[in-house]
Amino acid sequence: MAELIEFETERLRLRQWIAADREPFAALNADPKVMEFFPAPLERAASDTMADRCQSLIAERGWGFWATESKETNQFIGFVGLHIPIPELPFSPCVEIGWRLAYPYWGKGLATEAARGALQIGFELLSLPEIVSFATLYNLRSRAVMVRLGMCETTEIFEHPHVPMGSPLRKHCLYRLSREQWLPMPQT
Repeated sequence: MAELIEFETERLRLRQWIAADREPFAALNADPKVMEFFPAPLERAASDTMADRCQSLIAERGWGFWATESKETNQFIGFVGLHIPIPELPFSPCVEIGWRLAYPYWGKGLATEAARGALQIGFELLSLPEIVSFATLYNLRSRAVMVRLGMCETTEIFEHPHVPMGSPLRKHCLYRLSREQWLPMPQT
Protein backbone atom coordinates (compact mmCIF):
# COMPACT_ATOMS: atom_id res chain seq x y z
CA MET A 1 0.00 0.00 0.00
CA ALA A 2 1.35 3.36 -1.03
CA GLU A 3 0.73 6.66 0.68
CA LEU A 4 -2.61 8.03 -0.50
CA ILE A 5 -2.40 11.19 -2.59
CA GLU A 6 -5.47 13.44 -2.60
CA PHE A 7 -5.60 17.11 -3.55
CA GLU A 8 -7.83 20.11 -4.15
CA THR A 9 -8.06 22.74 -6.83
CA GLU A 10 -9.94 26.00 -6.59
CA ARG A 11 -13.33 24.37 -7.17
CA LEU A 12 -12.70 20.64 -6.90
CA ARG A 13 -11.62 17.90 -4.53
CA LEU A 14 -9.82 14.87 -6.02
CA ARG A 15 -9.92 11.94 -3.63
CA GLN A 16 -10.16 8.21 -3.12
CA TRP A 17 -13.41 6.57 -4.20
CA ILE A 18 -16.20 5.84 -1.70
CA ALA A 19 -19.31 3.66 -1.91
CA ALA A 20 -21.57 6.69 -2.46
CA ASP A 21 -19.75 7.41 -5.76
CA ARG A 22 -21.04 4.23 -7.42
CA GLU A 23 -24.57 5.46 -8.22
CA PRO A 24 -23.65 8.83 -9.81
CA PHE A 25 -20.74 7.14 -11.62
CA ALA A 26 -23.13 4.56 -13.08
CA ALA A 27 -25.46 7.37 -14.18
CA LEU A 28 -22.72 9.23 -16.05
CA ASN A 29 -21.42 5.98 -17.61
CA ALA A 30 -24.96 5.25 -18.86
CA ASP A 31 -25.37 8.74 -20.36
CA PRO A 32 -25.11 8.57 -24.18
CA LYS A 33 -23.71 12.15 -24.28
CA VAL A 34 -20.87 11.28 -21.89
CA MET A 35 -20.15 7.97 -23.64
CA GLU A 36 -20.47 9.30 -27.21
CA PHE A 37 -16.83 8.54 -28.02
CA PHE A 38 -16.68 5.15 -26.31
CA PRO A 39 -17.86 1.89 -27.89
CA ALA A 40 -21.00 1.81 -25.70
CA PRO A 41 -22.46 3.15 -22.45
CA LEU A 42 -21.66 1.00 -19.42
CA GLU A 43 -24.18 -1.10 -17.57
CA ARG A 44 -24.20 -0.76 -13.77
CA ALA A 45 -22.09 -3.88 -13.13
CA ALA A 46 -19.36 -2.73 -15.55
CA SER A 47 -19.43 0.77 -14.06
CA ASP A 48 -19.07 -0.62 -10.53
CA THR A 49 -16.19 -2.84 -11.68
CA MET A 50 -14.45 0.22 -13.16
CA ALA A 51 -14.95 2.21 -9.93
CA ASP A 52 -13.61 -0.73 -7.89
CA ARG A 53 -10.56 -0.91 -10.17
CA CYS A 54 -9.92 2.84 -9.85
CA GLN A 55 -10.21 2.56 -6.06
CA SER A 56 -7.86 -0.44 -5.82
CA LEU A 57 -5.23 1.15 -8.07
CA ILE A 58 -5.22 4.30 -5.91
CA ALA A 59 -4.89 2.12 -2.80
CA GLU A 60 -2.00 0.24 -4.44
CA ARG A 61 -0.09 3.21 -5.94
CA GLY A 62 -1.39 6.21 -4.02
CA TRP A 63 -2.61 7.81 -7.27
CA GLY A 64 -4.84 7.04 -10.23
CA PHE A 65 -8.17 8.14 -11.64
CA TRP A 66 -9.39 10.09 -8.60
CA ALA A 67 -13.05 10.52 -7.77
CA THR A 68 -13.73 14.19 -8.39
CA GLU A 69 -16.26 16.23 -6.46
CA SER A 70 -17.42 19.81 -6.40
CA LYS A 71 -16.21 21.66 -3.30
CA GLU A 72 -19.30 23.86 -3.47
CA THR A 73 -21.85 21.01 -3.37
CA ASN A 74 -19.74 18.04 -2.19
CA GLN A 75 -21.26 16.13 -5.15
CA PHE A 76 -19.36 13.51 -7.14
CA ILE A 77 -18.99 14.79 -10.72
CA GLY A 78 -16.75 12.12 -12.31
CA PHE A 79 -13.09 11.22 -12.36
CA VAL A 80 -9.83 12.88 -13.38
CA GLY A 81 -6.36 11.54 -12.93
CA LEU A 82 -3.40 9.49 -13.96
CA HIS A 83 -3.35 5.89 -15.12
CA ILE A 84 -1.02 3.29 -16.60
CA PRO A 85 -2.91 2.14 -19.72
CA ILE A 86 -2.97 -1.29 -21.31
CA PRO A 87 0.38 -2.58 -22.58
CA GLU A 88 -1.03 -3.24 -26.08
CA LEU A 89 -0.88 0.46 -26.98
CA PRO A 90 1.95 1.24 -29.41
CA PHE A 91 3.50 3.84 -27.06
CA SER A 92 3.34 1.78 -23.83
CA PRO A 93 4.68 1.75 -21.20
CA CYS A 94 3.48 5.20 -20.24
CA VAL A 95 1.28 7.15 -17.85
CA GLU A 96 -1.82 8.80 -19.26
CA ILE A 97 -3.99 11.60 -17.98
CA GLY A 98 -7.71 11.16 -18.44
CA TRP A 99 -11.10 12.46 -17.34
CA ARG A 100 -14.79 11.65 -17.50
CA LEU A 101 -17.26 14.14 -16.06
CA ALA A 102 -21.04 14.09 -15.86
CA TYR A 103 -22.63 16.15 -18.64
CA PRO A 104 -23.97 18.98 -16.40
CA TYR A 105 -20.33 19.80 -15.51
CA TRP A 106 -19.07 20.18 -19.08
CA GLY A 107 -18.10 23.57 -20.48
CA LYS A 108 -17.09 25.06 -17.12
CA GLY A 109 -13.33 24.44 -17.29
CA LEU A 110 -13.51 21.75 -14.60
CA ALA A 111 -11.75 19.00 -16.59
CA THR A 112 -8.89 21.38 -17.39
CA GLU A 113 -8.68 22.62 -13.78
CA ALA A 114 -8.58 19.12 -12.31
CA ALA A 115 -6.21 17.82 -14.99
CA ARG A 116 -3.75 20.63 -14.27
CA GLY A 117 -3.72 19.51 -10.64
CA ALA A 118 -3.15 15.91 -11.73
CA LEU A 119 -0.28 16.98 -14.01
CA GLN A 120 1.27 18.84 -11.09
CA ILE A 121 1.10 15.67 -8.98
CA GLY A 122 2.53 13.60 -11.83
CA PHE A 123 5.44 15.86 -12.66
CA GLU A 124 6.27 17.54 -9.35
CA LEU A 125 5.45 14.85 -6.79
CA LEU A 126 5.86 11.61 -8.76
CA SER A 127 8.63 13.00 -11.03
CA LEU A 128 7.20 11.32 -14.11
CA PRO A 129 9.27 12.10 -17.22
CA GLU A 130 6.24 12.29 -19.53
CA ILE A 131 2.44 12.09 -19.44
CA VAL A 132 0.35 11.24 -22.48
CA SER A 133 -3.29 11.53 -23.40
CA PHE A 134 -5.25 10.05 -26.27
CA ALA A 135 -8.73 10.17 -27.71
CA THR A 136 -10.65 9.10 -30.74
CA LEU A 137 -10.04 11.48 -33.62
CA TYR A 138 -13.60 12.83 -33.38
CA ASN A 139 -13.53 13.72 -29.67
CA LEU A 140 -12.79 17.40 -30.21
CA ARG A 141 -13.79 18.41 -26.65
CA SER A 142 -11.19 16.15 -25.02
CA ARG A 143 -8.61 17.13 -27.59
CA ALA A 144 -9.27 20.81 -26.75
CA VAL A 145 -8.61 20.05 -23.07
CA MET A 146 -5.30 18.43 -24.05
CA VAL A 147 -4.32 21.59 -25.94
CA ARG A 148 -5.33 23.82 -22.98
CA LEU A 149 -3.08 21.67 -20.78
CA GLY A 150 -0.13 22.44 -23.05
CA MET A 151 0.08 18.92 -24.44
CA CYS A 152 1.56 18.52 -27.92
CA GLU A 153 -0.29 16.58 -30.57
CA THR A 154 1.92 13.98 -32.20
CA THR A 155 1.59 12.58 -35.69
CA GLU A 156 0.83 9.14 -34.22
CA ILE A 157 -2.57 7.83 -35.22
CA PHE A 158 -3.26 4.37 -33.83
CA GLU A 159 -6.08 1.89 -33.66
CA HIS A 160 -7.19 1.31 -30.08
CA PRO A 161 -7.19 -2.45 -29.52
CA HIS A 162 -10.21 -2.32 -27.17
CA VAL A 163 -12.45 -0.64 -29.75
CA PRO A 164 -14.17 -3.08 -32.14
CA MET A 165 -12.75 -3.48 -35.65
CA GLY A 166 -14.66 -1.38 -38.15
CA SER A 167 -15.81 1.15 -35.56
CA PRO A 168 -15.28 4.80 -36.57
CA LEU A 169 -14.05 5.32 -32.97
CA ARG A 170 -11.11 2.91 -33.35
CA LYS A 171 -8.64 5.50 -34.70
CA HIS A 172 -7.07 7.57 -31.91
CA CYS A 173 -4.61 10.45 -31.76
CA LEU A 174 -1.86 10.87 -29.20
CA TYR A 175 -0.77 13.95 -27.23
CA ARG A 176 2.38 14.17 -25.07
CA LEU A 177 3.73 16.48 -22.39
CA SER A 178 7.20 16.11 -20.92
CA ARG A 179 8.26 17.09 -17.43
CA GLU A 180 10.66 19.65 -18.95
CA GLN A 181 7.78 21.27 -20.84
CA TRP A 182 5.68 21.37 -17.66
CA LEU A 183 8.20 22.73 -15.18
CA PRO A 184 9.03 26.42 -15.48
CA MET A 185 12.45 27.31 -16.77
CA PRO A 186 14.96 28.11 -14.02
CA GLN A 187 15.59 31.78 -13.37
CA THR A 188 19.13 32.99 -14.20
